[in-house]
Amino acid sequence: MKLNVRNPLAFIDLETTGIDVTNDRIVEIAVVKIYPDGKEEVRCRRVNPTIPIPKEASAVHGITDVDVKDEPTFKEIAKSLAQMLEGCDFAGFNSNKFDFPLLAEEFLRAGIDFDFHKRRFIDVQTIFHKMEKRTLEAAYKFYCQKDLTDAHSAEADTLATYEVLKAQLDMYPDLENDVEWLASFSSHTRNVDFAGRIVLDEKDVEVFNFGKYKGRSVAEIFEKEPSYYAWMMNGDFPLYTKKVLTNIYLKLRNK
Repeated sequence: MKLNVRNPLAFIDLETTGIDVTNDRIVEIAVVKIYPDGKEEVRCRRVNPTIPIPKEASAVHGITDVDVKDEPTFKEIAKSLAQMLEGCDFAGFNSNKFDFPLLAEEFLRAGIDFDFHKRRFIDVQTIFHKMEKRTLEAAYKFYCQKDLTDAHSAEADTLATYEVLKAQLDMYPDLENDVEWLASFSSHTRNVDFAGRIVLDEKDVEVFNFGKYKGRSVAEIFEKEPSYYAWMMNGDFPLYTKKVLTNIYLKLRNK
């Protein structure tokens, strides 16, 4: 099935130094960009993470320090990558919880204020779990009748994810071939930031999703207790979460 997209849809997969969204780094990134006319553009490259790759991570994706020592850093490729992704909606496998939050951190560390606002995010794993409850390899076998022989290669995983989504649309009549619908269906919560620290409530108000103020309006708390904003900005929160909080804080100050 051909995907029905209004904007380019970028399937992304990252191989990284670990699973800490805030502190780990990208060692390989693959992008499969699908244009509204059906054209497909595939890019994949390794990245020097500037920190050692743990043996445990190398055991998963097979990429070592030696493999990336002469590769560019993310900062060196960030501008061209941002240009490629400009105006795209996004898709991936377990991407809403991991790939996109980590990518947002990398952009901010590189000094690129990439605007993820109003982008749609399809998480193919969430659709799969809601429909079948499996892993990417099993999803590929189940939907595409193929074995994923190069799992944890960023390009192979990204291309497999793209094929799985198309096969899901073929298999389930209830799924709408529409990016906005799929993004909504594959979301667990209405996150404002990728980490899910800030979410929208039923009235579309930004509220805290953790701690002593869980469920309370962010703007209300910042107005009553400005030191809470300072505490979060000095805390070990993801850079993208801090960016979202700063936008809320500045809107409050500029009223």
